[in-house]
Amino acid sequence: MTNETSDLIENLYKKESSISENTQIGQIARKSPKAKYQIYDEEEFTRGREVLGNLIVHGMITTGGTDIDWLIEHNGGFILLEFKGLHNDKINIPMGQMIAYEKLHEKLNESSKCFLYFIGCDDIDFSNPDANVWIFEMKQWKKGVIPKNTCDIYGDSRIKQNKFIVYREYMEEISVEKLRKIIDSHWKEFE
Repeated sequence: MTNETSDLIENLYKKESSISENTQIGQIARKSPKAKYQIYDEEEFTRGREVLGNLIVHGMITTGGTDIDWLIEHNGGFILLEFKGLHNDKINIPMGQMIAYEKLHEKLNESSKCFLYFIGCDDIDFSNPDANVWIFEMKQWKKGVIPKNTCDIYGDSRIKQNKFIVYREYMEEISVEKLRKIIDSHWKEFE
């Protein structure tokens, strides 16, 4: 698991959230109601991740690995959320992960409905409903609305990488509150 993913996971599961350093003096940060799901034993959560980390070891030919950050199922419909840390106004999606997501999205939509969102985040406090994230949905990716860059078009090097680079400017900026409403609207759609 990369450091950026680990950092994002740690931010998502903080026990106590603090007001962002970017909050201006006099500005009041709203707080969401209590989280529906909480990690009560952070040590056990961390230990579980470490145990799985020992599955693939040196000497094996298998390398890499990724996960699905959030999978929601309701009445046979699916909502998948993949969180990526924004660095230099871009997110990185490993090619293998994107291929797997494309196939999963395709297969789940054959017999049901599936919405798959990629969510780019800066250092964020998800308990603040006014905090912003940047998103795109798999349908946008498949239609070519999101450019499929494999090299950094703004960087010095045009070396092709084994990942897709998606720039913030191609994603929609929305609040955490709006993201919650989108997720709930799909849940209702599955009723």
